[in-house]
Amino acid sequence: MVIDSADKPKVKLAELYDLVVNYAKQQTIDPIRGVGRWLLFGLIAAVLMSIGLVLGALGVLRLIQTTAIGVSNSWSWTGYLITIVVCIAVGWLAVSRIRRGTLAK
Repeated sequence: MVIDSADKPKVKLAELYDLVVNYAKQQTIDPIRGVGRWLLFGLIAAVLMSIGLVLGALGVLRLIQTTAIGVSNSWSWTGYLITIVVCIAVGWLAVSRIRRGTLAK
């Protein structure tokens, strides 16, 4: 059996090309798909948490407005101040938990 030496480099180049293409797909496309899913879930979570924060802040403001402090005309601004302080506290708590890395565990 005689093997033509002219066919060997063509076969090896085709195999090398297929190997490089498959490796490139494995190392680039698959991680990009994973990042896309991660970003999608992060975006959905951010939107839902933003809606929750706004509704929670409105709830705190409405709760304060139904008390004696919120009803009086001279102290009506305190409800807004308390609501802002609560929002800042919630934001600070979220940032402190993210920096510690407790959410990743």
